[in-house]
Amino acid sequence: QVQVVESGGGLVQAGGSLRLSCTTSGSIFSFNAMGWYRQAPGKQRKLVAAITSGGSTNYADSVKGRFTISKDNAKNTVYLQMHSLKPEDTAVYYCNANDRVLGLDYWGQGTQVTVSS
Repeated sequence: QVQVVESGGGLVQAGGSLRLSCTTSGSIFSFNAMGWYRQAPGKQRKLVAAITSGGSTNYADSVKGRFTISKDNAKNTVYLQMHSLKPEDTAVYYCNANDRVLGLDYWGQGTQVTVSS
């Protein structure tokens, strides 16, 4: 069973920055893509940013230009650097690892990000 662990959430003022980390128990090379999702209270979980095994990235329109997803293959870690944070970015952020070959998705437990106005 693959373990996915997020860290780096917290409370920050609007305009501030945070960096989230997601580490997997297995090599991230085994996943065709990894992504960050977020879920605000009463809302559906939505994709924030994703990165493929080849390094291609995509972002939700609401975070383009402010958030950057990256990975360190040697550390089996994916990062989400967040700048210019807004109160509407407040949510629980989840890391996802997708194994297309096995048809499995692995999720972390989530990390809370709270942006105060």
